[in-house]
Amino acid sequence: MENKERDRINQNIENHGCHLIMVMEDDYLPAFVHTIGLFKKYGHPELICFGLKKEVASEILNDAAEMIGEGQSFTPDQSYDDFLKDHPMQFLPVDKSYYEFYFGYASRYYGHDDFPVLQMVWPDKAGLFPWQAGFVADLKFKQPLLDRNTDFKFYEERNVAAFTTKEVLEGAPILYVYHDKEDGAWQFLDRKNPDMKQAKIVALEEITKRDPSVNQVHFLPYGGAAWRKSLEDKWEF
Repeated sequence: MENKERDRINQNIENHGCHLIMVMEDDYLPAFVHTIGLFKKYGHPELICFGLKKEVASEILNDAAEMIGEGQSFTPDQSYDDFLKDHPMQFLPVDKSYYEFYFGYASRYYGHDDFPVLQMVWPDKAGLFPWQAGFVADLKFKQPLLDRNTDFKFYEERNVAAFTTKEVLEGAPILYVYHDKEDGAWQFLDRKNPDMKQAKIVALEEITKRDPSVNQVHFLPYGGAAWRKSLEDKWEF
């Protein structure tokens, strides 16, 4: 991280209690905003919020930073009415296995990933949270829960259909992943251009059980691809 950028972050932390990182949504991934500096200045976990308009999420996080500066602390398993009218929010502890996907910038700022993070979670109009029965199914995709599913990081349901090949099912390594732009289907292949006459359909969860490392490409946008030369190599994009 360049000194000029670090100075800008430090100035925002000093003046506002935190610096905000905003990531815009695309045709696949939801938008999110997270803080940098709450842990440095107040010893409070950093905060992240998914699926809201950036202006709304930014205002909520700035309000939270102000409250933390006044001595408030937020903890899991409690509801807070301070942010959205008639819609209490809750907080979840973020598992560190998600840091590389969402907090890489914060890790570079701190020089490590030894900082806690809480996810601010909002309910649907009926007041239900994503983990509760009856929560609006279409909203689940907008708000991945970062305290769970460390074995299955994909946004889709575990039983969604995915394409692979006979060779992969017989033990060949997955070396090429493609997220179809037209229908959103995932393809997990042993090479870039296999004979798709041998294509097989399996549950996405079966792929992650066969090779947990495919979780590292769960954020591929529609039309995106990832590849590697062997299981020992890192994914390239």
